[in-house]
Amino acid sequence: MSIVVPVYNEQLNIEKFYTEATKAVQNLDMEYEIIFVDDGSRDATPLLLSRLTQQDEHVRALLLARNFGHQLAITCGMDHARGDAIVTMDGDLQHPPEMIPQLVQYWREGYDVVQTIRKDTKGVGFLKRQTSKWYYRLLNALSPVHIAPGGSDFRLIDKRVLATFKLFREHDRFIRGMIDDIGYKQKTVDFVAPPRFAGKSKFSVRKMLHFALDGIMAYSKIPLRISFYAGLVSAFLSVLIILHALYSSAVGSAAPGWTTVIVVICILGALQLMFIGIVGEYIGRIFEEVKQRPLYWLRAELGGRGEPEERNR
Repeated sequence: MSIVVPVYNEQLNIEKFYTEATKAVQNLDMEYEIIFVDDGSRDATPLLLSRLTQQDEHVRALLLARNFGHQLAITCGMDHARGDAIVTMDGDLQHPPEMIPQLVQYWREGYDVVQTIRKDTKGVGFLKRQTSKWYYRLLNALSPVHIAPGGSDFRLIDKRVLATFKLFREHDRFIRGMIDDIGYKQKTVDFVAPPRFAGKSKFSVRKMLHFALDGIMAYSKIPLRISFYAGLVSAFLSVLIILHALYSSAVGSAAPGWTTVIVVICILGALQLMFIGIVGEYIGRIFEEVKQRPLYWLRAELGGRGEPEERNR
């Protein structure tokens, strides 16, 4: 089994996570490896990972050359995983390591994907709960791929699923949607996420908005269609305003027209800018894909295979 753990500035959580994860898998009667993927940390995280790889041959560390983001860090770990079953989870202990044996049990029963569903997160405020709930409603309304509300990147997948996942090489990744889209025999497991063991979440508002946008843009063309239909509605309203202006002029009750002109300009200008932005998002993603750059590159690989080595993917 391979356990893939993306980390970014998690020096306060690394050793605790390692202890808890090792305790959870030692009695499973299977070989295992813990793959930490350092996503360009600026604290002591790489140093701690280096020590762990020297102390325990089950630990590997992939050090990315810079910060590529959570989803690409997970992808890097999955690309390098060698297990028959691959578990992905965060290293802040909000994905409880003690659940790993339960995921493995369902895998042994024949499930190819065992997906955890976060029913609640201790210590999270009302606003974040509500925005998360409405985001998944919006995403499922726009996308043909259903994603379970509360879905997380804490899951187990079979090596057959991993082989299929590796065929998907787009840069703007929404792995929750990708795994659901791949199919195979799936099982869901509910859990309540505990508070972070230490430190603060690295998901800023900007990162969360970008992640949410990736989820919508990656699996839906509906925003483009909304743009088209809104354009039609806008054109229809413009015709009505023109007819109203002509009628007012014909009966001699026309006002100077300043208000009407300003309203029309504001409405049409706002619609145009908004939909140009939507089209621009899609064009920008096309631009990124056609360059065919590697998804990530490593500055070092520690543990498991001896000497550090340079790798690009």
